[in-house]
Amino acid sequence: MAPLGDGADSAASPNLVVSFGEMLIDFVPDVAGLSLAESGGFVKAPGGAPANVACAISKLGGSSAFLGKFGDDEFGHMLVNILKQNGVNAEGCLFDQHARTALAFVTLKKNGEREFMFYRNPSADMLLTEAELNLDLIRRAKIFHYGSISLISEPCRGAHLAAMRAAKAAGILCSYDPNVRLPLWPSEEAARTGILSIWKEADFIKVSDDEVAFLTQGDATDEKNVLSLWFDSLKLLIVTDGDKGCRYFTKFLDHVQDFKGSVPGYKVNTIDTTGAGDAFVGSLLVNVAKDDNIFHNEEKLREALKFSNACGAICTTQKGAIPALPTVAAAQELIAKGN
Repeated sequence: MAPLGDGADSAASPNLVVSFGEMLIDFVPDVAGLSLAESGGFVKAPGGAPANVACAISKLGGSSAFLGKFGDDEFGHMLVNILKQNGVNAEGCLFDQHARTALAFVTLKKNGEREFMFYRNPSADMLLTEAELNLDLIRRAKIFHYGSISLISEPCRGAHLAAMRAAKAAGILCSYDPNVRLPLWPSEEAARTGILSIWKEADFIKVSDDEVAFLTQGDATDEKNVLSLWFDSLKLLIVTDGDKGCRYFTKFLDHVQDFKGSVPGYKVNTIDTTGAGDAFVGSLLVNVAKDDNIFHNEEKLREALKFSNACGAICTTQKGAIPALPTVAAAQELIAKGN
């Protein structure tokens, strides 16, 4: 199966971020607060956390590529074209003639929070094999970013592990955002076990407060629970707290933590929270790719997190993830306005 043309010059960049995993179509109700059955219509939007991150990076002037598999159908070709239109290198993308592109129906509650119903049994993204990986693309990266959905079933799980091994062997920073989607896992325990199975391979991890509660089975506001997710080789752990902002924890040296703290969020008119965490991650990875000294410089880290909070907030102000991703100018404008 031949890879696609890249659609961007991003592979030549020394600051390339390669995102690995799923891209799909989100069908978002045109009216918030209704169940799927009650909804009269849906807005079609490209989605999938790793792809959202890739597009966020590119829209903010960074260099990104996506590695994943699509159905050889209209939706699959549409999604790859969207990646290219957003400046994302698509040379790691493949089409599968025997499986469909994944779909998700997203229920929007009145506060903009979401519930998901997925159609993928199996979808093309689940069928990526180790042999199909574009290892050269991975080895050209500064950062390799991934989630946990690609760990749910074989052969994609094996491909994910092989890609991660290749990145680590090449000295590439590994970025992990678990993006817990319980309906896709056989059980809550399977999700917890699967997500934590690769936990200690990452250099940087971002989790939401809800994910801290799920993974630790404890109170996400209790720092002891958060720090139970820490391990010695981790460089940075970020906990996002919705519109309240985020908390950060950097590495321990001789049992003394470098620094930790919190950065407040921004109040906006939230319509749809889809992609907010991905906008946050993408904006942070842009800054890490430019200067990984950010892990050791608290002032630089806080400035980057302020920018990421703004990007995440802006992404909630319209429906869909990729269409709502902010520009640098929009983020700077929100920062200038203050909370």
